[in-house]
Amino acid sequence: MKTNKLTPLYILLFAVVALVGCVNDDDFNVPNLTVEEPQLDGDVITIDALISLYLQELNDEANDLGIDPSDTQAIEELRDGFAVDLSDNTNYISGFVISSDENGNFFEEIIIQNNASNASAGVRVLIDDSPLFSSYEFGRKVFVKLAGLHVGDSNGVLTLGISSGLEKIAPALRENFVKRSVEVAEIVPNEVSIADFSESLENTFVKVSDVQFRKEDVVDAAVTFAGEPGDQFDGERILVSCDVNTTTILSTSTFASFKSLPLPAGRGSVSAVLTRNFFGDTFNLAINNRDDVNFDSDERCDPDVLECEGEAVTGAQTVFVETFESINDEDDLDGTWTNVNTSGGSTRFILDDFSGNQYLRISGFNTDEDPINVWLVTPAISLNSNTDEALSFDIQAAFDNGKILKAFITTDYTGDPLTTTWTQIDANIPSGPSSGFGDFESSGLINVSCLEGDLHLGFLYEGADPAATTRYHIDNVRVTGN
Repeated sequence: MKTNKLTPLYILLFAVVALVGCVNDDDFNVPNLTVEEPQLDGDVITIDALISLYLQELNDEANDLGIDPSDTQAIEELRDGFAVDLSDNTNYISGFVISSDENGNFFEEIIIQNNASNASAGVRVLIDDSPLFSSYEFGRKVFVKLAGLHVGDSNGVLTLGISSGLEKIAPALRENFVKRSVEVAEIVPNEVSIADFSESLENTFVKVSDVQFRKEDVVDAAVTFAGEPGDQFDGERILVSCDVNTTTILSTSTFASFKSLPLPAGRGSVSAVLTRNFFGDTFNLAINNRDDVNFDSDERCDPDVLECEGEAVTGAQTVFVETFESINDEDDLDGTWTNVNTSGGSTRFILDDFSGNQYLRISGFNTDEDPINVWLVTPAISLNSNTDEALSFDIQAAFDNGKILKAFITTDYTGDPLTTTWTQIDANIPSGPSSGFGDFESSGLINVSCLEGDLHLGFLYEGADPAATTRYHIDNVRVTGN
């Protein structure tokens, strides 16, 4: 008689099937991923109203401390560390999410703005959890419960967090404070120029058009978004407007998934959250992903610069040199150098020194001048007695909030920089840290051997207090030849 024997494998499979068949279906329900409109236990106010509440409390605090409301520096110092307790506020704010941590350029925070288009206000919400994009995706409308939170300035932008220190909302409490709406809107960025950046646009999604990265970062080199050896926490890359003489910083986290990609060399638009740097003193742009940089043109807008054929070489003879070591103050240069503010202010290059080294310094900081246009022009440098002439100088940048120094040459100086025809030179004008000093860097060796006659080198500082006040030191202006 033939019998059927069950192998151990079949027995195991039979047991599993039987077990599944006996388990209640409810124990294996798929999690409910649908979003329902939340039931709120308070009224909804706008982000604009929250900002007004914050500013009102700030003004009251300033008044109690006897601070003059017109003293902007004192008010800014008060804002640093000042937060409003919202414990008794039963309201919610509503807004649309404009940040995403999917690619690592935002971390444990969401940025929301008041409207999906034509946004006029925004706020950052700190949440001790990640990832957040799966719950609060780009364009999602959310409601934020104010009771239990504080609102204040953090790195210069309006921020909601726990306690006066603006700590992050704990993961277990996240859904108590931040509630999702069913609405996911198309976010339409505010199309603005760099010159339009203002406090009212902070924490909003903006689009700047007709911009490019610096030539020295993408043509002369292949710099990445944030993958360079010197990048710590963030890579800061200068964006230059092709329409007007303005720049801004694109800031990318060293944890971003696209940090090692090279910056695009062309020209186009950038859509990003308008925020501030770590110190809160300079506007920055922060993108959600690499595609937010849309450079759809290969044609750059670099200015025409002097191009003499052949490689520049240091000559055996010194045609001209100025180290500023033999002067007592900048007035000693008058009559040979031109040092003039052509915008009507009093700011100009002055003599300074550090660690035994003298140089000329300029900065628009605390000048209350806008604009600040200052020309520094060398005396005549004869090119008639030598060949293979090459020009160089050293520049140090400090407290950088935009590149606002350019270098030009002419062989037809009229004595007035405004009536002279200038040619820009392709010199390295370094960027410095936003807080503190960079190092002196060489302009690079610039070939001027194709010129004849008397050469004048001109530096133009184009600033404005407080928007463009980068400090520069100029030293070791030199021309060599054979």
